[in-house]
Amino acid sequence: MNLFHKPSIKDRENGAAANGPGIPCNMTHDMLDQVIGIEQSAYSHPWSHGNFVDSIISGYYMPAWFQDQTLRCYLVAMRGADEAHLLNFTVSPNYQRQGLAHAMLTHLREWGSAQGLHSIWLEVRQSNQRAIAIYTAFGFVHDGVRHGYYPAHHGKREDAVVMSLNW
Repeated sequence: MNLFHKPSIKDRENGAAANGPGIPCNMTHDMLDQVIGIEQSAYSHPWSHGNFVDSIISGYYMPAWFQDQTLRCYLVAMRGADEAHLLNFTVSPNYQRQGLAHAMLTHLREWGSAQGLHSIWLEVRQSNQRAIAIYTAFGFVHDGVRHGYYPAHHGKREDAVVMSLNW
């Protein structure tokens, strides 16, 4: 599965194809309308505009993949001493089941290796069995549970499954 980046003015000036290779671009403020639209369509409790702004300001790793100027998927990862914490991992519902999640995880692992990191860890809603299956198929292991980690409907809380990938 090829992922495409949003071409920059420099790409166009250099004659790059409108849908270049599977190289992401860094998420910027001008992309947030598309990001928020995908968040709201993908999750019952989406990240807010402020969550993304704070992540950009904090310098988190935030690759976003485009094809034909349309955002397909993105992730947000925070670098630690020797690990990455995957904070947000989203494929637009319109483009799921096309191998994008696997390609994104491969990209994140390669980025982490290049940064001298040795693992990725994450939390995922216990009810999100599809995501858990994707992470497990990629090699993540179940490390534990964070009780009441996520907000749920009607003021309740949902447990998070903690998972990690080590290399």
